[in-house]
Amino acid sequence: MDWHLCLLLSLLGVFAEATTTKHMKDFIRAVESIEAVNPGLQMLDVVKGLRKAAGFDTDLIKRYLGDLSDAHDLVSDPSVTSYVSEVINHSLSEMGKEKGVVLTLDGSNVALAPMLLGLEAGLQSTIQGLYPLTLTHNLVTSFLHHVHNEQTTLPFGTKGFWDSISSPNVYSLSDLPSLATDALIIGGIDGFILGSEVSTSNDHERSLSDLLKSYYSHQPDAAGLDASPRLISQKRRMNFKKLVSFSSLKSQMVQALTVHRNLNESERKRLDDVMNEGFDQFVHIYAVCPKIVTRSQWGAAAFIGSPSYLSLPVPYLFIHHTYQPSKPCTTFDQCASDMRSMQRYHQQTNGWSDIGYSFVAGSDGNLYEGRGWNWVGAHAYGYNSISYGVCFIGDYTSTLPIRSALDMVRYDFTSCAVNGGRLSSYYSLYGHRQADSTECPGNSLYREIQNWSHWESYLP
Repeated sequence: MDWHLCLLLSLLGVFAEATTTKHMKDFIRAVESIEAVNPGLQMLDVVKGLRKAAGFDTDLIKRYLGDLSDAHDLVSDPSVTSYVSEVINHSLSEMGKEKGVVLTLDGSNVALAPMLLGLEAGLQSTIQGLYPLTLTHNLVTSFLHHVHNEQTTLPFGTKGFWDSISSPNVYSLSDLPSLATDALIIGGIDGFILGSEVSTSNDHERSLSDLLKSYYSHQPDAAGLDASPRLISQKRRMNFKKLVSFSSLKSQMVQALTVHRNLNESERKRLDDVMNEGFDQFVHIYAVCPKIVTRSQWGAAAFIGSPSYLSLPVPYLFIHHTYQPSKPCTTFDQCASDMRSMQRYHQQTNGWSDIGYSFVAGSDGNLYEGRGWNWVGAHAYGYNSISYGVCFIGDYTSTLPIRSALDMVRYDFTSCAVNGGRLSSYYSLYGHRQADSTECPGNSLYREIQNWSHWESYLP
């Protein structure tokens, strides 16, 4: 039997057994199986071949990337082709299911289509196509759709959750739909980053699977993100802010909207308002704020009873450490597990309604939603109704959280909270021990926060 055929059968057997989920590692495994039986192809050949196999082509794509007449017909088993087509083609159902999305190791939900389009634009050195193919078109389409359907849609950024974190298959929206969902935007940001990167480097010689593994499959060690490479998905926001020109993005959006001449004056004004407000909110969420993993995304149990609501903006911010778990978490899986463990302890042992903290900082680059922006917490007795409580996972009696986690709370979270109108611009910062008889947030962390802006020695 020909060795190529033997290899194909072997790889497809492994793929068929392993690929049952919508996880990035399974998509990468599918790409590896295709690359193995289509030797000699460059990364651009594989990217275009995948798009051709998925039947993914539009007038917008043709305008910037050309047609697929020169794309290779990739050799693959029908089951692999079917899987690739399913995870590349993006769609929203009337039942609130979003297809064409995969879960990544860092806990992000990524639509593959805009990621691959951005990468293809970079490989073709079609830099003028990066903005429209990754972000502009989806945002403009979503804003326009929202103007006509304001009661039943969001302007952009609808998040979702998986039926299972360990074995994701069905991704459901957690709010009103938008045509530029959070997964589409995250995929677009990744496409913009990767496309920008390959357009100015020698990464053309790498395989697609190798590039995707290095970006999406990095597992931080005990040093966390501080010792991690630059080009990884956990550093998405940092890289995006360095590469993007928000003025260019907004200019392209305004230009794209001018083609919609069939709007009356009232609709035109409303569209301008939605776009301006939406663009500012887009920058706020994806460039100012840290990445916030929602309750549904980390697998939270329901709040017991009915929550009380904060009156915003709140004047106080309290810093905590978990003490137990005592070790920092450096991966999404570990941090999500710690969140579920803490919530169980707070609900079942302490008898509380929910996890006590407003937000929890992992050493994986993520901020985890506890009681969130609006619910009164249970973290600083006597001050819960007028404060947020942010907790670092780990015991910081004699050591500090990694620098990236400290900076995420010190700078990113506070900027996000203040600019979003949730935390007073004149807020006061305290350690938990200033409100209760406790060693929290640990001696080392308490000494550290005394150097932060807004820390106060006196708690009224």
